[in-house]
Amino acid sequence: MPSRKKAIVTGASSGIGKAISLRLLELGWSVIGVSRNISKEIIPHADFTLLQADLSDESQTLLACETLKKEKIHMLINCAGFGKFEPHEELSHKTITQMTFLNLTAPMLLTNTLLRELKQNNGYLININSIEAIRASKFAGVYSATKAGLKAFGGSLFEETRKSGLSITNINPDMTQTNFYDELRFETSSKEDERLLVRDIADAVEHILGMRKGAVVSDYTIRSLKFGISKKKKL
Repeated sequence: MPSRKKAIVTGASSGIGKAISLRLLELGWSVIGVSRNISKEIIPHADFTLLQADLSDESQTLLACETLKKEKIHMLINCAGFGKFEPHEELSHKTITQMTFLNLTAPMLLTNTLLRELKQNNGYLININSIEAIRASKFAGVYSATKAGLKAFGGSLFEETRKSGLSITNINPDMTQTNFYDELRFETSSKEDERLLVRDIADAVEHILGMRKGAVVSDYTIRSLKFGISKKKKL
């Protein structure tokens, strides 16, 4: 029986990253999940391994890069990220630097470490961006900048690596029901047609993997059918 191809998924302990990891396992992949929080109960599967690393921290990210470059990798999915949506002058310096590092710098460092292996293996690089990568919204300056930067990074690499067999895709989801909104003042709508579900993003990844090698969806934007947002009640 052939060995499973190996994927790295950042932010794998919850939300979109967890949904993608579970889908990849169903599709016959072996998954290394990178997360700040690790527990064997997160995904109890023989082909799932957790690597603990806070990717908003430079030293931990570089250590993770050193660990992961020893693996034979066929796919990297940059999914970890967070957002804080406030007037720009209200954001702390720490929030700005951590958001920028986690959402943009860490994916670039991981990609830098693994790109040669991905090219050699005719693999996949998938960046989970945001609808904010392609539009401007108030109170989202730093978050939008990091996601637009990640999208630009993926687009540039797509052109750079077109002589290889590497497939590169930016996925830009609209508001998706996850714990992303736990610390925010708003959340997704409760109506099914006004929000995305994590399985919608996992479906997109499965679609990308099912395509003929030779055809690539370089940008994959997913929107809810209708617009909806819910402001949380103040306690």
